[in-house]
Amino acid sequence: MTVPTDTDPAPLPEPQAESTPEEAAIHRAQVWSRLLLEVAALPGLPGVYRYFDAKGDVLYVGKARDLKKRVSNYFQKTHGGTRIGQMISRIVRMETTVVRSEAEALLLENNLIKTLNPRFNILFRDDKSYPYLKIASHDFPRLAYYRGSVDRKHRYFGPYPNAWAVKESIQLLQKVFLLRTCEDSFFKHRTRPCLLYQIKRCSGPCVDLISKDDYQRHVLQAEQFLLGEQETVMQSLQAQMMNYAERMEYEQAAEIRNQISALSKVLHQQSVDTAVDKDVDVLAVKVEGGRACVNLAMVRGGRHLGDRAHFPVHVQDHALAEEEQESTSLDLAQATEVRVLEAFLAQHYLGGVVPSLLVLSHPVDPALIAALSEHCEHKIQTLIQPREERRAWLDMAITGADLALARLLSEEGSQQARTRALVDALDLALDPGDSGSGEGSDPQAKLRIECFDISHTAGEATQASCVVYEQHRMQSSQYRRYNIKDITGGDDYAAMKQVLERRYGSAKPEHIPDVVLIDGGKGQVSIARQVFETLGLDLSIIVGVEKGEGRKVGLEELVFADGRPKLQLAPTSAALMLVAQIRDEAHRFAITGMRAKRASVRTGGSRLEDIPGVGPKRRAKLLQRFGGVRGVSSASMEELATVEGISRELAEEIYRALH
Repeated sequence: MTVPTDTDPAPLPEPQAESTPEEAAIHRAQVWSRLLLEVAALPGLPGVYRYFDAKGDVLYVGKARDLKKRVSNYFQKTHGGTRIGQMISRIVRMETTVVRSEAEALLLENNLIKTLNPRFNILFRDDKSYPYLKIASHDFPRLAYYRGSVDRKHRYFGPYPNAWAVKESIQLLQKVFLLRTCEDSFFKHRTRPCLLYQIKRCSGPCVDLISKDDYQRHVLQAEQFLLGEQETVMQSLQAQMMNYAERMEYEQAAEIRNQISALSKVLHQQSVDTAVDKDVDVLAVKVEGGRACVNLAMVRGGRHLGDRAHFPVHVQDHALAEEEQESTSLDLAQATEVRVLEAFLAQHYLGGVVPSLLVLSHPVDPALIAALSEHCEHKIQTLIQPREERRAWLDMAITGADLALARLLSEEGSQQARTRALVDALDLALDPGDSGSGEGSDPQAKLRIECFDISHTAGEATQASCVVYEQHRMQSSQYRRYNIKDITGGDDYAAMKQVLERRYGSAKPEHIPDVVLIDGGKGQVSIARQVFETLGLDLSIIVGVEKGEGRKVGLEELVFADGRPKLQLAPTSAALMLVAQIRDEAHRFAITGMRAKRASVRTGGSRLEDIPGVGPKRRAKLLQRFGGVRGVSSASMEELATVEGISRELAEEIYRALH
């Protein structure tokens, strides 16, 4: 339970745009005086604080063991021209929330960070969730790849760093324990064993070639293997083999012998294994060139499953508080690496699975680990200077972080060169001021390009795509698709006119990009010109990409709406490479959207396509039975299970996905 403090009074009126420097200074002094009074009134209790700018945007979210002491540091110290100093100069309002413990403060802080996306916090973007290996509940359980929220009905092992690690583990379990991977509907209707049985990857439970008890024993052994109890599994198999041999059941003994041989081979092939540790996460951090990488390697069941690199944003905006710098022997780079690692631990593990042992490249605040332990309700140990195999894991993670960060910096350096080349080629005048995302000395980072493309199949399912390039990279979270309506099928000009009117018809001046890239030549550019003239927008920002002679890649020409002559860039030009990159991304985004829309029209909805286990045949049967996706959505689980090929388990999956 949190207790909000009364520290968010209405802000003072902002000065008008035409205010003189003297009036602006007076207003800033008034704001500062109010903030100092609020700071003086803060309690010396644990809590979370938020800073806001004049627009109401969140600048920073932080936690404190002592709110008064921590927040006072921002307003009583001189931070000069640092990035943290720039942040403080923008604060016009703050809010605080008092909590009962530092663990609660940690939880609230990271919930707010994920929700508010503050400008000056180190942020780790949420990508796809980590995958799991699922052993589905059944008389003859099956192995399955799974991604999503877990429940108590089935057994889940993981998480794994990537899909490959899950699939490799499934193949391993198939070879050693002969467990099935087929869907329940396939399993239910078999009259003879499938190919997997023939190649000794399944024991054939679908046609009763193995008893339920024997199959369950295989499942138990597979679970023990996944939990790291390889020696227990090996001893159990050896005991079974000897029992069969003593009863002179030599054929069964030979099968167990083959299992032991396969398991021994698998264990021998593991480049990193251990009989001591079962579930361990290994984390290494590297900061260089204003960017950071946290490399997370996973050990599950004593097997090293691989790693995944994570790249936070706003690292260059982060600075240690002065009292923190004074209390540590680390240099600034090392201290930043510690803070990046701490941010990852908090944002990644809160709400997720935390193993009992974390092997870390840098020491972190013990209070953070204590708060994580309290949150996940089990003790978490950290190891900073490991030995033997743990040392090998950490060395591998450090090397992976170094390589991943070097690759990122190389790619970003190339992207920055491409951006500069396009700015020069188009003779763009960019504001040299602060870029708004921590790139203050790089005005090219402000360059915003929006690119449009039209896609359809013979006039069917017409869609327009808009992709965005900014901060030297494609901004996928800002992509948009537009369903084009009320036009003649195949009329690309009308489609382009409609999407531009919808995009910019009510756009504020600050939301107009620096370049509007059109995938098309004179005709499409002419349409864009008409729209911009009607809306009173600058024609000079319209740039068309016209196919060159023979429509060959590298011979494209840039067409302008303001009367400038065509511009043909050299095929090796960095500017042309960037134009092609953005145009190709717009085309890809439009194509995928159009195909999804077309499939929705033809099959009755894409939501069914996204449900694992619902292929074209089952989807067709569902749609035919219930008259469309709406009918499927309104059906109960019992009604869904009556459809041929839909098991009770799959009916539950469909019901959950549609509700």
